[in-house]
Amino acid sequence: MIAAFFDIDGTIYRNSLLTEHFKKLIKYELLDFSEYDNGVKEAYKLWDNRVGDYDKYLQDLTLTYVDAIKGLSTQYNDFVAHQVVELKGNRVYSYTRKMIKWHKEQGHLVIFISGSPDFLVSRMAKKWGADDFCGSIYHTKDGVLSGEISPMWDSTNKMKSINMFCEKYGIDLKNSYAYGDTHGDYSMLMVTGHPRAINPSLELLNSIRANKELKEKTEIIIERKDVIYKVDANVETL
Repeated sequence: MIAAFFDIDGTIYRNSLLTEHFKKLIKYELLDFSEYDNGVKEAYKLWDNRVGDYDKYLQDLTLTYVDAIKGLSTQYNDFVAHQVVELKGNRVYSYTRKMIKWHKEQGHLVIFISGSPDFLVSRMAKKWGADDFCGSIYHTKDGVLSGEISPMWDSTNKMKSINMFCEKYGIDLKNSYAYGDTHGDYSMLMVTGHPRAINPSLELLNSIRANKELKEKTEIIIERKDVIYKVDANVETL
């Protein structure tokens, strides 16, 4: 069985589902962002001015988010999660939307593996017709989010998920595909025969360049406005 593994944030979705969820919780006054502002302000400022590291910004934002939603009612959380995907779920890249459609036409398994919360990943998987999915598990207790997380945003845990899916479906990794944009997707790209880096972060791009085997087999795709580019990994970054 051939599979196509897709990261979501920055690969399918043109932003971060976690970020959208965070903003909606604040909009509906379920959170007071002033309590958490300092946790991400500096990292965001550096990234927004294009002098900081994107992966560092996402890491800081995620840690702040995890702390902020502890104790949130699952009823309220599910409502906001539904709103995020209902209102923002079509904000996807043209390239990966076409690839999802193409893989489904070929009879390939389409699997979403994302560091975003499972309650968002499950809804995106349903919306875009994925055959299976895996996200960061946000555990609950007594009707609220407990603060305990089983993360899926790092390369090691994504590899564990791929191994689980391979055992479940009998996947042929050498003929399978993977799509990702940050270093957390490195293992997905490494183990599949057809890796594609979508608008890769500098950290991921440097890791691809440092691995001869991965550099030779990885397609680097850049989508800006309504134009899609294929870029050689050897091209110098300015």
